[in-house]
Amino acid sequence: MSASNPGHPEGIGGGPLVDGPHDPEHDPRASYVLEPDYVATLTDRVLATSGTSVTLVSPLDGAPLANIPQSSEDDVAEAYRRARVAQAAWARTSMEQRAAVMLRLHDLLLERMPDLLDIITLENGKARKHAYDEVIHTALTARYYARMSAKHMATERRGGVIPLATRIDINHVPKGVVGIISPWNYPLTMALSDGLPALMAGNAVVAKPDAQTMLTALMGVKLMDEAGFPKDLWQVVAGPGRQLGTPMIDRSDYICFTGSTATGKLIARQCADRLIGASLELGGKNPLLVLRDADVEKAAEGAVRASFSNAGQLCVSAERIFVADQVYDRFVERFVARTQAMTLGATLDWEVDMGPLISADQLDTVNAHVDDAVEKGARVLTGGKARPDLAPYYYEPTILEGVSPDMTCFGHETFGPVVSIYRFHDESDAIARANDGEYGLNAAIFSQDGTRARAIARQIKCGTVNINEAFGATFGSVAAPMGGMRESGMGRRQGAEGIHRYTETQSVGTQRVVKLSPQFGLSSEQYAKVQTLGLKMLNKLGRA
Repeated sequence: MSASNPGHPEGIGGGPLVDGPHDPEHDPRASYVLEPDYVATLTDRVLATSGTSVTLVSPLDGAPLANIPQSSEDDVAEAYRRARVAQAAWARTSMEQRAAVMLRLHDLLLERMPDLLDIITLENGKARKHAYDEVIHTALTARYYARMSAKHMATERRGGVIPLATRIDINHVPKGVVGIISPWNYPLTMALSDGLPALMAGNAVVAKPDAQTMLTALMGVKLMDEAGFPKDLWQVVAGPGRQLGTPMIDRSDYICFTGSTATGKLIARQCADRLIGASLELGGKNPLLVLRDADVEKAAEGAVRASFSNAGQLCVSAERIFVADQVYDRFVERFVARTQAMTLGATLDWEVDMGPLISADQLDTVNAHVDDAVEKGARVLTGGKARPDLAPYYYEPTILEGVSPDMTCFGHETFGPVVSIYRFHDESDAIARANDGEYGLNAAIFSQDGTRARAIARQIKCGTVNINEAFGATFGSVAAPMGGMRESGMGRRQGAEGIHRYTETQSVGTQRVVKLSPQFGLSSEQYAKVQTLGLKMLNKLGRA
């Protein structure tokens, strides 16, 4: 594994980065990297009057980036008040007006990409190439819903109880104000992409991005303001979930949450008490299957991306790899070699293949999982140690063999650059082991027989399955619904499902000519006989 030299890529400047260091120890607004005035333009977007703040530090080097003002419960209440006023006006706008603003956002995301990539990498620590994935995904989402929302939201005509005489219209009406609680691991796409269809459906949003990556979310919101979305339509509050989560749920008409299964279950219970809906993308222990006919080189390359993108801090990251006997040794050799060839670093350079973990807590979890596995007999094929010489929270990409059920990392999500590899003898065994456990978010299958791979995919209990790709085939296809089965969540983002979740379905029935009661002098008994005869005729005609 090679390490990238520290330093900023050429051409950075004129944006959020400073030319020289400031002194945050003496100036509370200062940062070693970011212009204080630029930071202020972002944090001004947070509705916060508590007078308190938290310091955001970069996982690249532990240096402070900004002080984030914190919101109170009263601020949350005010955010929802403003959002409801804005939503009432926004719901009256045409779909064409909304789409025009959304397409301007699409263009702004691409125009401001260099600054976005800087902020994402500084806050999150991920490699620049993985930050790029976020910007592209958010732009794709904006364009998709700008182009397709009119179709998804259009009134539908369906068959009525009496053909020709009963007209049924199905409307999709906005729920009102959507609460979005987004995580730190994909701070732009999770903060914005889930909310864009909510806006296109006519809703307002109150968002609480994760504290560690608040600046990325705020930069996205600033671009939304610049694109022309009404400012009050998207409110931002900041603070710990244990303090602001319940006040948000108590005021929302729908909740969108991405995070841990434990927290998701708590949110689901609170939403159930209020009889409001929720979409939850939660934990996973995602499997990757390498079948006997797989192209080993492509599978090894895909496994590196599946396991180590964003240092494994990815909801759809592979943590278990099952390999057919026939190709096991060749695959392991190529997978280890490709992993060892990765460029490791904690810089803004494009050449870095993997950045650091985001925090000391994440590093502690990874250390604990690997140490536990090794103590109980697992073998480290590569990696297996922290690299504080690269960054405070850096851990090498790690491949384990011989992981058994008594080891913590066997069934518990690590959420780091650690993957376990297993041999299988027949595909039914591989499918059973892939489905073992309580999760079901994402899976990958590598095979040169697409028909057989798709048949196996139908047997995998995961919300998304990618064939000859780690996760990008489904995640990048924004027309395809995405979400988890079992304890990996409920509800779907993307596609028609991604906008319909933010709506209430309303049926409007119009009865014409023929009444749904006796008429033309018929008695109730005669009317019943006529109706029964009609039902029999419709059945013979093959009508639903």
